[in-house]
Amino acid sequence: MATELGIEDRRAKEAELLSQKGFMSLSELMAQVEVSESTVRRDLEVLEEQGLIRRTHGGAVYVKDSGTDRLAFADRQMAAAAEKQAIARAVAELIPTGQTILINGGTTCYQVARAIAGRRLNVVTNSLPIASLLSADLATEVTLIGGYLYPRTGVALGSMAEQQLAGLRATQLILSCAALSEEGAFNPNQMMVDVERCMMQVADEVIMAVDHTKLGNRSVARLCGLDALDVIVTDSGLSAESRQWLAGLKAKVILAPLQEGGSADERKRLGKP
Repeated sequence: MATELGIEDRRAKEAELLSQKGFMSLSELMAQVEVSESTVRRDLEVLEEQGLIRRTHGGAVYVKDSGTDRLAFADRQMAAAAEKQAIARAVAELIPTGQTILINGGTTCYQVARAIAGRRLNVVTNSLPIASLLSADLATEVTLIGGYLYPRTGVALGSMAEQQLAGLRATQLILSCAALSEEGAFNPNQMMVDVERCMMQVADEVIMAVDHTKLGNRSVARLCGLDALDVIVTDSGLSAESRQWLAGLKAKVILAPLQEGGSADERKRLGKP
């Protein structure tokens, strides 16, 4: 059994790892400190009480001496969590084993990464949290795109990221957005949009994963028109108005059932093949 000093040493190591990476999943912490999930969860409870970290769904973020930007990723992970997980399951079903795929950053895409973790895939991403999550399993080959690390999301942006993407090819791109309306897809940052456009240019198929709370809205920077999207995956909580304009698109629209699996009747009713 671990001594009290050993326990404190372990928690100090966990806090140091989180301070270096900003965010870590439970599985990553378990692998690094070589203890069980229940032990890591107890440690995180103590570290949260000490004001060092903040627990999130499936992991933790380091918050000591940090501003509100460091909390942004964790806060957004909690928003519409069930919807994002349902969307992630539906997107994962669209990804064939052995393919090279691009995954953009953000909390919805992070849930997609969780859904495909452990599968034999080549994944290219500009998201530090996603790369950190997927690199824990040897079955998944991970290429991390570099550049300016945007603190709100942990994604690499800027000309360096764009140049690296220009030399790549991928079968599928999975991305999300801050808003999706009849006018197109939007994000709050022009640098983010520039990198996402580069991703779209090198992918054979573009899959937009976006929960219903983003539908019918607009944000600062327009990413693309709806005709640039091949597949839109959202959840069944969308409004009748959103259903109407989505039904008229050339893109395939999948409404993910909130309950994992779901009955055959429900899957058909929600438009899922």
